Amino acid sequence: MRAMGLAAQQAGAGPRVAARRAAPRLAQRPRPRAAPVRPAPAPAAPLPPMAELAAQLEVLRRENELLKRELEALKETGDGAQAQGARRGGGGAEAAAAAAEAAAAAAAAAAAPAADALAAAAGALAAPLKLAAGAFAAATGTAAPAAAAAPARRDGPRVPAAAEVAAAGPGALTRALEAGIAWPEPGTAFWEAPPRTAPLPVDIGRGSGGAAPPRDARRLRVVHFTAELAPIAKVGGLGDVVTGLARVCLARGHDVTVLLPYYECLPQDSLEGLRHVMDLAVPKGRFWDGAMQNGTLETSVFSATVAGVPVVLLRPSAASGSGLFKGGRIYGGGYNETEAYLYFCRAGLEYLAASGATPDVLHLHEWQTCAAAMLYWELYHPSPLPSARVVLTIHNMDNTGEVRQDEFAASGADGAAFATIDKALDERTIGHNPERLNMMKGGIVYANAVTTVSPSYAAEILNGGAAGWLRGTLTRPEVRAKTRGILNGIDAEEWNPATDARLPANYTSEFPEGKALCKAFLQRGLGLSESPDKPLVAVVTRLVPQKGIHLIRAALYRTLERGGQFVLLGSGHCDGEFRRLAEHDFRGHPDVSLNIFYSEALSRAIYGAADVVLVPSMFEPCGLTQMIGMRYGAVPVVRRTGGLGDTVTDVAAATEPGEGNGYVFDGTDEGSLFSALDRALSDFSSDPATWAQLSRANMAAELSWGAAAAEYVGLYNAAVGVA
Repeated sequence: MRAMGLAAQQAGAGPRVAARRAAPRLAQRPRPRAAPVRPAPAPAAPLPPMAELAAQLEVLRRENELLKRELEALKETGDGAQAQGARRGGGGAEAAAAAAEAAAAAAAAAAAPAADALAAAAGALAAPLKLAAGAFAAATGTAAPAAAAAPARRDGPRVPAAAEVAAAGPGALTRALEAGIAWPEPGTAFWEAPPRTAPLPVDIGRGSGGAAPPRDARRLRVVHFTAELAPIAKVGGLGDVVTGLARVCLARGHDVTVLLPYYECLPQDSLEGLRHVMDLAVPKGRFWDGAMQNGTLETSVFSATVAGVPVVLLRPSAASGSGLFKGGRIYGGGYNETEAYLYFCRAGLEYLAASGATPDVLHLHEWQTCAAAMLYWELYHPSPLPSARVVLTIHNMDNTGEVRQDEFAASGADGAAFATIDKALDERTIGHNPERLNMMKGGIVYANAVTTVSPSYAAEILNGGAAGWLRGTLTRPEVRAKTRGILNGIDAEEWNPATDARLPANYTSEFPEGKALCKAFLQRGLGLSESPDKPLVAVVTRLVPQKGIHLIRAALYRTLERGGQFVLLGSGHCDGEFRRLAEHDFRGHPDVSLNIFYSEALSRAIYGAADVVLVPSMFEPCGLTQMIGMRYGAVPVVRRTGGLGDTVTDVAAATEPGEGNGYVFDGTDEGSLFSALDRALSDFSSDPATWAQLSRANMAAELSWGAAAAEYVGLYNAAVGVA
């Protein structure tokens, strides 16, 4: 076998196997605790401040508009019912028309006074607003600033800036932000409904982060192979990573495409511009009577755009009768996942060849796509894909993808060709019958470059025990030389408390008042006691051993002992104890809400409300929860492992001003957890001013994909031999 270090990257070489001739190929390829929870409005002054009046006026106007639209909708409903009745004919038409007309008239009669009252109120507010503006002009000899500073708006009255409203006096911005919140009913799935009845009446700005990245001089053609893509196929952080990295690389000027299985459960309304591209026959074999039998599986290829990212979707054609990728969820369907992802790898390569694509980089993610590296170097290079280099990103070594040699036939290639120690043989099975292959190992060996999702995790798999039995492969000199860690980022536009439509009140590090309203909103919706002075500790996680189940449980009881509130969102195969606690011990508890399921909408409401986000993982390659929590102004409490240690610096260990951003512990026992959690809860209560400063600093921190994307582009260029 030829070494796959830097020299191999530049030479474009990979190990060869004899399976090449045996596999047929197509001829055609074709985001200070400020205000009381729901502050009572300040007593009306004889001359209310202009900016506050402007905000109130805007809310009234918008509510009036909403009422008008509802009246129009009622009228249209009536017209539609009349037309439907007419199509049915006879007395049914007359009856339907009469009923619809009566319903619309009754609704209009009921709504009209409200609309008139709103209009009158708007007029009443407009008079003192005009008087205030005139008084300002008379006193200063200048035009009123509200008019002079108004940004142009084409869609209606000007929305005042947060700075204007805040300048009106203490609590003014909070009252303005509260106007229009759809306060939830406890016990309902409030997170599924819009959190506001009217648009935000204040321009809060866009906050920090999300600046346009620089454009790169050389345009690269990058193709991602992945089993997940946010938001349409997301189980863990993998989907967020692929989407975030792809979007930033696109913004840097690169040609990026994501290949994804066309799971039956994908939300069709999120596939923008979905179209059928081609059908092709993908090599797919099986072992029968001790011999490999070659065949093909008719495959349909579709293209779409998801979150601004070009996506190619692959699945067996409807006529094939195959059950691959069918079912109501991404993983755990009624099909063999190993078979499905082997087929997906081959189908992706066949599509690239058939479409005439000439990618520079094939970027593979996790074990599900590792076979693409093996197949590419043995069957597709140098022809028909002559120039691509392979980058493999390991997101988590907890699963590595074992496969029997005969099962590998689902890729259209004989697994025996890879069954050597220097290629993909699983050393743990030597001497067993049958011996097995390991797809993660094969991907590592065949890739030109290997990355993990944080520098610390790379060190843990190369020098510690995080890689398990695969450490022997990773410590081979040629493999070690091509392995590095690149710290993940988060999508600063997707996760932005200034613009998040799922929050009842948006906020920024400069204007954080909305966070107190988000906390009150969540407390009410989850049936918790509404208190801004109780620290709210949040855990958003999969409930699996990796995530520190025993520490999550310990944190629940410790938070209650210290006078805080605890909110959990997540599920997994270790969620049984938390289900029992939710149904019995903490059912209807005023300070505990255990939600044993996952909802991104609820997760956003929790991040927006949280004071503390807890991540006590046993191991964590990177972790996005702590970064999303910080983006939304929470303070992380984490165990020092992998990317958690790379992203969180203990406030007590900071050597530079502003360096500390959370609380860190090292051990896996409850005492170690309490050493960090207790300090956080104590600091929240004893020093609210410093806590507020820490929260705002976390909101403003640079957590985006900018730096990581720059590293990946550099890695891509090195892989293809460009300095």
